Amino acid sequence: MARNPNRESTVYLGKDGYWHGRVTVGRKDDGHLDRRHVMSKSKATVVKKVRATEKLRDEALVPRTGRAWTVEKWLRYWLEEIARPSVRDSSYQAYRTAVEKHLLPVIGGQRLDRLEPEHLEAVYRRMLESGAKPATAHQVHRTVRTALGEAHRRGRIARNPAQLARPPRIQPELVEPFTVEEVKKVLAAALDSRNGARWAMALALGLRQGEALALRWDDIDFATKSLRVRATRLRPSYEHGCAGTCGKAPGFCPKRHQRNGITGATKSAAGNRVVGLPDELVVLLEEHGTQQSTERIRAGSLWTEGGWVFASRVGGPIVPNSDYHEWKALLERAGVRHARLHDARHTAATVLLVLGVPERTVMSIMGWSSTSMAARYQHVTDPIRREVANRVGGLLFESDGS
Repeated sequence: MARNPNRESTVYLGKDGYWHGRVTVGRKDDGHLDRRHVMSKSKATVVKKVRATEKLRDEALVPRTGRAWTVEKWLRYWLEEIARPSVRDSSYQAYRTAVEKHLLPVIGGQRLDRLEPEHLEAVYRRMLESGAKPATAHQVHRTVRTALGEAHRRGRIARNPAQLARPPRIQPELVEPFTVEEVKKVLAAALDSRNGARWAMALALGLRQGEALALRWDDIDFATKSLRVRATRLRPSYEHGCAGTCGKAPGFCPKRHQRNGITGATKSAAGNRVVGLPDELVVLLEEHGTQQSTERIRAGSLWTEGGWVFASRVGGPIVPNSDYHEWKALLERAGVRHARLHDARHTAATVLLVLGVPERTVMSIMGWSSTSMAARYQHVTDPIRREVANRVGGLLFESDGS
């Protein structure tokens, strides 16, 4: 009987009384042909298995050979060897929290190639039952979808189960920017406090928290009345300095050391930008510089010069968490409703909308990389709604004089 051409699938009856099938699906890591074997008492069954393996081969879905990875092994490898070198530190930290806190405790022991959508949905359900917000579960879903997508691309799994899993539905949070009166109250309270220009800048320019805290005096050009945004303040991430023997979280380890830098790149290329400064803000920054010089003299040898526009009392960079708590305290002193720090950015975008600034200019000022962000941030406030309503009313119900 003539032999099949090299690499063609074969089906034959063996001396053991079983039908055997062999399919070439590619090459192994050592360069040798990867021939997959199937067997059965029934020739029809073997033929069916051979055709199924050929289909997986043609669709590049054949699982790789070797000992199967667990979900934990893959996620840790993906996190440190693939994600960490290629994404921003803030993204890596979000991935790490999703993996360590939510995914590994529930599905870490599962074989990677046997992971099903139902396993992932169980993770999301458990999170919600424990009090997590749907948005948090959705972030975990995006993390595992990215990680498994890379496993699929590399042939570790035949399909990405996260593509089939249903994440929790997110109800968009309605954000109301501050009114003009609220902004005036916040600014009045801010200017009576230390680093008050920090909050004036947030409300007037809409700088992200990290962008404002990363500003150095070299970034401000008083001659042209502008500032350059070129970095963002990173949230400190710590590692144990005691090899984990203290029994505490890394951030509370007595010998902890910071694993990331003080600043990193802006959120996107569009985030690296030059923003014009209103005259009033220029004056505030000049006064702020004078106050900081006084603090530098008062601190003496304790002062650490870093050139930060907004610094601690001894010259160091401000920690984002401390900045957040100062914002909450400022709202309390101003007697206005509590709001997120990011809502100051919403307010700045809304002010630009009210002023009728062209969308492309708004994108440049806010550091947006896509026009879709305009719809997300530019809220139609009550005064604008009232103006539109009055115009419609005047058009429809205007008297014709008869």
